[in-house]
Amino acid sequence: MSRILVTGGCGIIGDHVCSGFLKKGYDVVAVDKQPSEYNADKENYTFFEAKPSDKGAYADVFDKFQFDTVIHLACTADNDFGHIITEAEIKENEACNSYIYRFAIAHDVKQFILISTTHVYQMPKTREPLREDDYIKPVTNYAKLKYESEQTMIRDIGKARGMMIAIIRLAPVYTKDFAANLEAKITDPKDNTKFVYRTGEYGFHMCCVHNLVDFLLTFVQTAEDHSYSGTYNMADKNLTMASEIIEYMKENHRIGVVLQRNPPNTSLTMIKNMIDNKDMKVNYRFLDFTRILTNNMFDISKASKYCSFRWTVKNTK
Repeated sequence: MSRILVTGGCGIIGDHVCSGFLKKGYDVVAVDKQPSEYNADKENYTFFEAKPSDKGAYADVFDKFQFDTVIHLACTADNDFGHIITEAEIKENEACNSYIYRFAIAHDVKQFILISTTHVYQMPKTREPLREDDYIKPVTNYAKLKYESEQTMIRDIGKARGMMIAIIRLAPVYTKDFAANLEAKITDPKDNTKFVYRTGEYGFHMCCVHNLVDFLLTFVQTAEDHSYSGTYNMADKNLTMASEIIEYMKENHRIGVVLQRNPPNTSLTMIKNMIDNKDMKVNYRFLDFTRILTNNMFDISKASKYCSFRWTVKNTK
């Protein structure tokens, strides 16, 4: 039986990742700063409580078990962090990265998968899908935090003999029970009102957590050597339209009045005000009005070799 370590294994994403591997017969060890009851009583599941900065606790876990795979979810928005990413959390992430990669090398881990974010990209002016080798420009705290994690991993274990390493750049996630990232796309951050332009015929590239789990299950079984190493974009097959978000929220969550507005004024003054807005840099869910109608997508053709991306807001569980 293969054994997997999931750091940040008790957050919204971690719960589902652990559950998916348990269903497939894996031995799963989850480490997080607080427990979750989601997988608590399941067979072959072990939990250890530790903060990302608790080097000693992680050292004990690596000494106690031999892991085939590490899925590094710790310090991920919607998992361990909330929507506001502070300087303290950036330092916490740096502390975790300073030893987690070295432990993986010392204990001969075969596969190391880092969950990063699509926020690291510079969003293009065109509607061409963003590919893994497109220009990187991390601006927000969260984008900088995750890009630093990527660079540290490449530097520390990129040439580790026999270890497959992968970076998964994940779009904002959702499930039937977790809708914060979807709701943010129809919420004005200034006054928290819900709104839509016209009839909502514009969209955002999101990722159902179950699509990520499906990918990881197949990828871990398949990726046997360095030829599978690299960066993979992770998002739904299609955009999630604003009109679909409103319908989804009405069916599954409480939502008040949704205002209908005219499209935004994208004057240079407005763009400058948005760029200078400090909230945008620290708030993971901040809605950028200058890009709301751009319909930008991420190219997921590389990841599509392992996953059908069958989950959407219409069938998520």
